[in-house]
Amino acid sequence: MKTTDTISFYRKKPKTFLSTFLLVSGLFSQINLLQAQEQKQMVRLAKIKVDPVQLYAYNKALLTQMKTAIAKEPGVVTYYAVADKKDPSSITILEIYADTSAYQKHILTSHFKKYKDTVKDMVTSLELMDVTMIGFAKKPNH
Repeated sequence: MKTTDTISFYRKKPKTFLSTFLLVSGLFSQINLLQAQEQKQMVRLAKIKVDPVQLYAYNKALLTQMKTAIAKEPGVVTYYAVADKKDPSSITILEIYADTSAYQKHILTSHFKKYKDTVKDMVTSLELMDVTMIGFAKKPNH
């Protein structure tokens, strides 16, 4: 289709052009909204070393805290906890909060305080690293 043909097509079909324009504008607005939300988010990696003798009890306390936070706190977006295959007592947690305010509220909750009190003698080292999300990819329903 030549440029002049395209122009005349949209002159003849103003509703089609307008509908397409509105659809594309709406998609860009949604993308911008998602990007703005991601920029507000607080993303943190927690690198934890646990006393191997207490690893089972630690993992139980961690999972309880994570599930409770996700269920009760709207500002807690995601938790992923993984253990090193060669050293299961080396644990890394990816935490995503809606924003820093959500994180501040999270650390004041009774379930987080209970977790911290429960694991205080189990954790031998803790490193917290705030990071910036640069992207993610996820298959639907996985």
